[in-house]
Amino acid sequence: MRYQHLFAVLIGTLLSANAITIAVEPGTLIVLNKSDHTASLLDFGSGTARATLPTAQGPHEVGVSPDGRLAVVSGYGTQAAPGSSLTVIDVVEAKVLRTVELGDQTRPHGIAWAPSGTAVYVTAEGKQALLELDPETWKIRRAIPTGQDVSHMVALLPNGKRAFVANIGSGSVSAIDLEKGEVLRQIKTGAGSEGIAVSPSGAEVWVTNREADTVAVLDPSQLEVKTTFSCAAFPIRIQFTPDAARALVSCARSGEVVVFDAASRRELMRIKLELKALDQTKQRIFGERFGSSPVPVGILVAPSGRRAFIASTNADAISVLDLEQGQVVDVWQAGKEPDGLGYSPLPVRE
Repeated sequence: MRYQHLFAVLIGTLLSANAITIAVEPGTLIVLNKSDHTASLLDFGSGTARATLPTAQGPHEVGVSPDGRLAVVSGYGTQAAPGSSLTVIDVVEAKVLRTVELGDQTRPHGIAWAPSGTAVYVTAEGKQALLELDPETWKIRRAIPTGQDVSHMVALLPNGKRAFVANIGSGSVSAIDLEKGEVLRQIKTGAGSEGIAVSPSGAEVWVTNREADTVAVLDPSQLEVKTTFSCAAFPIRIQFTPDAARALVSCARSGEVVVFDAASRRELMRIKLELKALDQTKQRIFGERFGSSPVPVGILVAPSGRRAFIASTNADAISVLDLEQGQVVDVWQAGKEPDGLGYSPLPVRE
């Protein structure tokens, strides 16, 4: 009986250790702090800050290389002064490698790496263009005109052959053939097209239309809208879970994250973040536009699909969601006006 007891304790210990390993993935959460002009590197399990690095003015979005080693940050600039540079960060060494000057290609924003790692795509709002950069030399290979107003976010098909750019001012998505370097079609999606995500299989492209309070679903082959459905209030970003079963939408005005069933488009739940806007909202980009809302924007879903991270730009916080329980389970500290989020499976070197 004594040996049976010891064996049971040993098995229980091993199972518990394995459960912890499964629940919390290793790696680094990259948080961009727009008004501090910094990138925070947080431990992906605990939220502990490993490093805070300077970036170009107004860092808005981050793209992480397929191997997780490099993070590229867009320097959007301030409201008064447009930015025109990128910051390249070595995640493991927690250091800035270089600043990439883009010349007259101003207001860089959305970033996506080619799945092969051989190109980096960046939207340039000031020039109504999608830039393709060589990650070896960091030179601009080409600038593909979108011809649309406020070309903001970009998402690529899994095969890397097409890019889809959401244009806030034009209420459209530019479908771009990356092999030919040309726009295939301008697809009207709804007022204020901003957030955009391609489903993991590449079968659909979802777009949040912030002014229309809708989500449009595009067919990436036929280049047309399949369906549009309601999503209040002010849907601003969207991300799929890795299994493609659900889509998460951050709603800036209501201060919620809405979870949709991806197949049926049915709203499954709304998760209230229970954060308040901080007192100095007048000094922030969104100001007092959304009242006491914490203004959730950036979304990142963990590779396991069990957790999601939401950056609330008016609350200076990152909410950690348990997607199985459908609730906030932790709140991590961030810098001033956190927005873009990125994930690397690699930890910062101790």
